[in-house]
Amino acid sequence: MIVITGAAGFIGSCLLNKLNNKGHSNIVIVDDFLNPVKNKNILNKAYIGQVHRNDFFSWLDGNYKNVSFVYHIGARTDTTEFDHHIFDELNLNYSKKMWLACTKYRLPLIYASSAATYGAGENGYKDDHDIIFKLKPLNPYGESKNDFDKWVLSQTDTPPYWSGLKFFNVFGPNEYHKSRMASVIFHSYNQIKSTGKVKLFRSHKPEFRDGEQLRDFIYVKDIVNILWIGMYYKQNSGIYNLGTGKARSFLDLARAVFKALHIPEDIEFIDIPEDIRDKYQYYTQADMSKMRSLGFDIPFYSLEDAVTDYVQGYLMHGLYY
Repeated sequence: MIVITGAAGFIGSCLLNKLNNKGHSNIVIVDDFLNPVKNKNILNKAYIGQVHRNDFFSWLDGNYKNVSFVYHIGARTDTTEFDHHIFDELNLNYSKKMWLACTKYRLPLIYASSAATYGAGENGYKDDHDIIFKLKPLNPYGESKNDFDKWVLSQTDTPPYWSGLKFFNVFGPNEYHKSRMASVIFHSYNQIKSTGKVKLFRSHKPEFRDGEQLRDFIYVKDIVNILWIGMYYKQNSGIYNLGTGKARSFLDLARAVFKALHIPEDIEFIDIPEDIRDKYQYYTQADMSKMRSLGFDIPFYSLEDAVTDYVQGYLMHGLYY
């Protein structure tokens, strides 16, 4: 059996679909299953078991002999949440328990880290293990992910194979439930459909023009493709970046949404909300050389092609992946 935590969420449900499309149905999905909108992500998908996250470790104690691989994708991902206790419980401590269980039962593990660990980028965006201990995330979410990465690197007992993947700015189908935390593509589409225009954050740093803040946007279909391949590539354990390696501006993104909808551009700039203004990343770009050195030199969707696929293939029809 393959285990996916966070399976009803955005990336987890897309991974479930990817595995189904590759012929895997012997999958146990783990989540809290409390959000009816989020639960739509797992409708019509194939799996053999559904376990509440609070019951997972007792379930694993009785079923580990039948488990072949664990994807730990589940996490609290709200970058505007500042209650450290929530992240300690759901991200750091739960992930530690997952690591220890996979180590005990000799189960290979891939877990989700985040580009939020890089903070403002003072130390660059290279996934060398030594740099991880120098990083200064800008919010409790990023801190929880980096704290776990640091803890992992301090462990002498490990799963037989493991990797932590630092997801950059992921977008794509199945993020309908994410509200404020949904991608800018998702919000741009909805703004255009309701008002005919897009609102982007104004820059509050002189070195960046309005809308020219840069992020490494990566399509969720590329993410789950790497996750699927990673299940078979059980060597060179470590922490790796997972982005496109090419930063693009929010203006590029908004223009791609207008083009996909065949609507003339109308872009307005608004101030970044004060509660996140000093925690805002103006630039991210994954250094992908470490992953490519392993042979993962796979072409990713361009931003324009990914936005077109997402808008025309999913958002316009309310469809799921």
